[in-house]
Amino acid sequence: MAQNISSNVNKLYIIKIAKWFMLTMPILMLFYKDMGFTDKQSFQLKAFYSIAIVIFEIPSGYVADVLGRRKTLIIGSILGCLGFLVYATTSGFYYFMLAELILGVGQSFISGADSALLYDTLKSTNKENEYIKYEGRNFTVGNYSEALAGILGGTLAAINMRLPFILQTGIAFMAVPAAIMLIEPPLNSNRKKPGLKDILDVVWYAMVKNRNLRWNLIYSSILGTATLTMAWVYQLYLYDLKFSEITIGTTHSVLNLIVGTTTLFAYKIEKRLKPQSTIWLTSIIITGTFVILGFVSSSWIFLILAIFYFSRGIATPVLKDYINRITSSDIRATVLSIRSLLIRAMFAIIAPLFGYLSDNYTRSQALIIIGAVFTILIGSSIFLFLNSLKQQSLHKSV
Repeated sequence: MAQNISSNVNKLYIIKIAKWFMLTMPILMLFYKDMGFTDKQSFQLKAFYSIAIVIFEIPSGYVADVLGRRKTLIIGSILGCLGFLVYATTSGFYYFMLAELILGVGQSFISGADSALLYDTLKSTNKENEYIKYEGRNFTVGNYSEALAGILGGTLAAINMRLPFILQTGIAFMAVPAAIMLIEPPLNSNRKKPGLKDILDVVWYAMVKNRNLRWNLIYSSILGTATLTMAWVYQLYLYDLKFSEITIGTTHSVLNLIVGTTTLFAYKIEKRLKPQSTIWLTSIIITGTFVILGFVSSSWIFLILAIFYFSRGIATPVLKDYINRITSSDIRATVLSIRSLLIRAMFAIIAPLFGYLSDNYTRSQALIIIGAVFTILIGSSIFLFLNSLKQQSLHKSV
């Protein structure tokens, strides 16, 4: 049985590849430009995607905890395929809004459930202490997939902007059979009365009652919002510098190779630097990059982005591990969904704001203002977060 459950890891890799082999990611903003959309409209679409996630994120995480992660991942995989099918076969702002809605709901059913299933799979085989390593490998698979897709997506877009979306539909379908073949690991759950109250109880516990978990979620979400924002912003920045679709796609590939390689060793880097130094280093780099890009308009951007993505590769698996360590298995997917919800809720505000600033001022001014916003948000939470980590360490040592 343990051997069969362990095979979940490989199936999760397939789902990760299907989700992250994104031919459309490096050229989506360019595609919107080609369709005649303004920056505000483009970021409104991405904000709508985030709003869809905000609405369904916690309910989907709850479904994963109560009905099973496998069923939730199957639903999410099917919706992911349908969303790209809409993009591939339609045109217009409202059709694309529908596609973003479907993709957002699909993403909400996958996020949290995949990490929770991975952790509980490892726990069932007494390997939960290796979660950072396996999550790092999982992110490496995803980022390497996205890296390869970047080159291909840019090349296809240079031929026809619609081609990446057509092929993306088939790639997204790969996740469906992989999800169906997953094996649900055993859970120690006492949740016998599903309902809205149960969901609200978990939210109350995570965001109010458990102080350490609250600050883990808040800080992790702010940093996650910053990295998500940069993923869309730098495409337009390179577009302003007159780089071609192929160059932008290649840049996307290199950056994801950096993230993918870094996540492999994130647990070693965090162990050597220690948690406090790791947090300060990644926070300064990730927030500072927005401000720096506001003053730089040359090829130095490639080095700056490389450092940014290196920091992202460290922060993502490490911060998730901090959350998993203090979360019980019966609410883990819901708690991780709260993190995703917070990220998407903040992005739903930041994205239209950046689009507005970019349309009405300069791109550089927009970057500096958004960088200042992230600096304030992280600066206001980092000390409480670090204190929570210290409390976790003291509790563990007792």
